[in-house]
Amino acid sequence: MAGSTGTKKKSAGANGSSTRRLVIVESPAKARKIASYLGGNFVVESSKGHIRDLPRGAADVPAKYKGESWARLGVDVDNDFEPLYIVTPDKKSTVTELKGLLKDVDELYLATDGDREGEAIAWHLLEALKPKVPVRRMVFHEITESAIRAAAENPRDLDNDLVDAQETRRILDRLYGYEVSPVLWKKVMPKLSAGRVQSVATRIVVQRERERMSFVAAAYWDISATMDAGAEATPRNFNARLVTVDGAKLATGKDFGHDGQLKAGSQDVRTLDEAEANRLATALADTQFTVSSVEAKPYTRKPYAPFMTSTLQQESGRKLRFSAERTMRIAQRLYENGYITYMRTDSTTLSDTALTAARNQATELYGAQYVSNSPRQYTRKVKNAQEAHEAIRPAGEVFRTPGQVANELDTEEFRLYELIWQRTIASQMADAKGTTVSVRITGNAASGEECTFAASGRTITFAGFLKAYVEAVDSESGGEADDAERRLPELVKDQRLTAAELSPDGHSTSPPARYTEPRLVSTLEELGIGRPSTYASIINTIQNRGYVWKKGSALVPSWVAFAVVGLLEQHFERLVDYDFTAAMEDELDSIASGDQARTAWLSGFYFGGQSGPTGSVGRSGGLKKLVGSGVEHIDAREVNSIPMFTDDAGRTVYVRVGRYGPYLEREVDGSSQRANLPEDLPPDELTAQIAEELFATPQEGRTLGTDPVSGHEIVAKEGRFGPYVTEILPEEPEAEGAKKTSKAKKPKPRTASLLKSMVISEVTLDDALKLLSLPRVVGTDPESGNEITAQNGRYGPYLKKGTDSRSLETEEQIFNITLEEALKIYAEPKRRGRQAAAKPPLKELGNDPQSGKPMVVKDGRFGPYVTDGEYNASLRKGDSVEELTDERAAELLSEKRAKGPAPKKRSTAKKSTSTKSSTTKSSSAKSKTTAKTKS
Repeated sequence: MAGSTGTKKKSAGANGSSTRRLVIVESPAKARKIASYLGGNFVVESSKGHIRDLPRGAADVPAKYKGESWARLGVDVDNDFEPLYIVTPDKKSTVTELKGLLKDVDELYLATDGDREGEAIAWHLLEALKPKVPVRRMVFHEITESAIRAAAENPRDLDNDLVDAQETRRILDRLYGYEVSPVLWKKVMPKLSAGRVQSVATRIVVQRERERMSFVAAAYWDISATMDAGAEATPRNFNARLVTVDGAKLATGKDFGHDGQLKAGSQDVRTLDEAEANRLATALADTQFTVSSVEAKPYTRKPYAPFMTSTLQQESGRKLRFSAERTMRIAQRLYENGYITYMRTDSTTLSDTALTAARNQATELYGAQYVSNSPRQYTRKVKNAQEAHEAIRPAGEVFRTPGQVANELDTEEFRLYELIWQRTIASQMADAKGTTVSVRITGNAASGEECTFAASGRTITFAGFLKAYVEAVDSESGGEADDAERRLPELVKDQRLTAAELSPDGHSTSPPARYTEPRLVSTLEELGIGRPSTYASIINTIQNRGYVWKKGSALVPSWVAFAVVGLLEQHFERLVDYDFTAAMEDELDSIASGDQARTAWLSGFYFGGQSGPTGSVGRSGGLKKLVGSGVEHIDAREVNSIPMFTDDAGRTVYVRVGRYGPYLEREVDGSSQRANLPEDLPPDELTAQIAEELFATPQEGRTLGTDPVSGHEIVAKEGRFGPYVTEILPEEPEAEGAKKTSKAKKPKPRTASLLKSMVISEVTLDDALKLLSLPRVVGTDPESGNEITAQNGRYGPYLKKGTDSRSLETEEQIFNITLEEALKIYAEPKRRGRQAAAKPPLKELGNDPQSGKPMVVKDGRFGPYVTDGEYNASLRKGDSVEELTDERAAELLSEKRAKGPAPKKRSTAKKSTSTKSSTTKSSSAKSKTTAKTKS
């Protein structure tokens, strides 16, 4: 039994008692670690996650409930929203084994995680096992010997308020998903899903893309200068930039709106164009400049708070390039193996023990002067803050340095532990101090204008906490690291300067940056939407559902996401309203604190009532009424039509979301003209020019000409599996009185995929006829008499002789290989798999941080993939071979590694009952091992 540890021997345990206890945790790794700290009278077992849930489908609903009107939901909405829980099929054996272990113990300790989800798992275990022995709740936030022994000696009762809060969320999410998703199936496309938080997260990403699509760039100019302070100055040269001309402030990017025009409050600024900037630079060439002002201010930067779940995800994303899901997966391993405290927390507070440990270690490593005078505690200023747990920190009463654990952790575990350790230590260190200097430099141009340049500097005089840790800066936000210094020479008012160089600089405003995972996590938290513990799974879900895909690290919404969000905004606005969704989190938190009754709240949300703020779902009649009224009147074509722009003829170009994917459409001379949309084209990159190029190859195909032999029209088309050429067969008139011919009996047109070297917009009639002539007969094998043909297949060019196929090295060989060359290939022994001649990699990358082996990108049967020699991971939509980075490759391999090897196929041979029974008993006996007794 995986994760089981224990013995039937009755010996003194953690609290000196001979009482025998069964301790149940969620994971086998956690069970093994905890068992090593408890005495031999503890049996520690794993539930391997959740054991019960609502039915996933009709097949899971017990027979006696199948006729009930609420069976589809799995929640009896007419009887206090009573949920129908079932033991999931893959956990039935686990429940049986746990019940068996219960027969030999005197007490049951439920030691699942201390948050809402952990409390719910404990309650489900209680309900499923129905123990006849006393039950206690064992809670801890780190897996160290002292913490585990203290938790065993001080158990508590189950927190029913926490259980109610988690159960309410589960029921709420089921009602939302099962009521709203069918609307999407009917009006957009099948198999789509809606979710309380995932739909709002998708809307945030879509809204950012809309802003990028409507953005109009503005151009503006200024002058950059390299000032010379004289031979005695250090540094002699420094940079400055023109900020005012004749007292009028020069326009910068912040002065322009998304429409490319100056904002309402920036009408008095002066905008330089290229000609004027060049003229001024020339007019200032011989000017003597004077320092008009010098302002120095003290600089102080306080340490960052210790990590909580959301900030850990953000910082590991920026600094380590880990996805939120990867971060939490690694953090889970670190927690379960006793290296860090519990990783799902909203708190930034540290216990007294942790404060002492951090301060002592900072003093030891950096000196007393680098430690703050008194312990620092940090409070949250974010919506829905919960201080129930401690911040994420190294485990134990004395923190282990990264160097002390380096040999025990793999590379990605070490990097995350080091990040957490650095942040925790830095949180108790002294402020960083320094000086900032702002200088204004004035000179008169030869043409008479008074021009003022600005320069700023910063020096760090005392590093303080920056000795231990510097927070990463979002590269797209244009921020500056806290330890960055810009040195200026010592300058005084009225000091004379010259310009060593004057360069007119052109600038263009940029659209708002797309969300990255760290930035989306930050936005969700600021808006109070969802809980930090769920952000990783939310981001994962919207990608897996096809609503969002990654281009590099940026999150790009799909056209399906545009249609879904558009439908929800137009017809169910409250369900994706940011404020209402955040208010819902507050109400769910009030259930957790016992201030609100679960059933009454659910009834108000589903059927309508006086719960929630004005305009909320409940006060607007409830979810059932909202979804049930007027759904049939939703115009599916309108919902799935996204107007983009008008072409040169004034015709509106639409993106239509169809059941088989998105496509372009416009009306030309009263007829519809359509074109396929490439899957990897981001919405904001669809321009009028690209649209015309796509319309040049419409869905009906680009006519190439007529086959001189058959007289059939030849066209080039874009298909689901790539571009291809085909012939248009004429409609054969049916003879009067003849029976209709079935589709299967109709002649099929010749079709051929384009070679990899071909582009659909450039393929010619000659190219198409060559492709349609395939397979090409190379000749006849003189020994077997079999015909040898050269063909173009899904996996590249190849030869075929009967059932024997051999790969060709180039596409040109399809058309020019001779019989002699083909026979030579067949004369060699056929090599398969690893024996086949290895193709050179498409791209070579650095070493994988976890395995330490070099990563390469290869071309596989199903497309390019990255490998480190142990694991292979396919590139995803939005990944390109040319732009693939080491960080992205390592992330793909990490995700593949986390999934583990593919399950082996089970043998279908049946074993006798007696053999099966004895095997099970033997297996069960082997799984129970004696816990190490601590003296």
